[in-house]
Amino acid sequence: MKNFFTVLGGMGTLATEGYVHLVNTRVKITKDQDYMNYILVNHATIPDRTTWIEDHSKPNPFDALKEDVLQQAQLGPDFFLMPCNTAHYWYDQLAALSDVPFLNMMEIAVHKFVDNYPGEDKLGLIATEGSIRDGLYVKYIKKVNKIPELGGPEIQPMVNQLIYGDIKDKGYVDTDLLHKILKIMRDKYGCKVVLLGCTELSLAYEDKPDPEFDVIDPQGIIADVSIELEEKIRKGMDPKEAVEKYMYK
Repeated sequence: MKNFFTVLGGMGTLATEGYVHLVNTRVKITKDQDYMNYILVNHATIPDRTTWIEDHSKPNPFDALKEDVLQQAQLGPDFFLMPCNTAHYWYDQLAALSDVPFLNMMEIAVHKFVDNYPGEDKLGLIATEGSIRDGLYVKYIKKVNKIPELGGPEIQPMVNQLIYGDIKDKGYVDTDLLHKILKIMRDKYGCKVVLLGCTELSLAYEDKPDPEFDVIDPQGIIADVSIELEEKIRKGMDPKEAVEKYMYK
């Protein structure tokens, strides 16, 4: 197969399924052959990312991710992407494993905020405890001279319930809880825009979008970028040239 990209997924499976659904439904088609070519690695048994970030004695997800990257690199994809925010903890290490371009979903999402909301200095952030603890998004937000707002102590338990208690543990998407969190972030903490820093949050938002809230949805953004890049590559653009605009220095 030529002109394809590799999706490093399974973290978690429902969130990965949400990404694939977006790619398949957002691409403009007139026939079957207009859909994107991709290989989906749904590696569901990768150890939990937040668990390791909080306790390094637990199994390290990097070992499984490294194996996936090295296996897939042999097939020659046009680029890699990883629709899991917390797994970007290992982004630099994974990107260095091969010459295949590796999109950074976190950085692309933050730059989308800068482009879409040039007058906003503050960006609300809700994410897994692992992402919050290690400042995975915070560093990218500060890198573009914006202010990250994490909200108060009541926010993280609700986010944890939505991600782990509902979606990961039960397969239940509680969109009402997400809307409640977004309302608190907006009304109490002054966040006109909130970034959904976990793909389970993106899944919940895509399940029932509410125009009342302005959000940055990394999963939706990376789905659109995937389509854009692969369409350019199909038309003859070199993959490295195509992805260059998204490989921020």
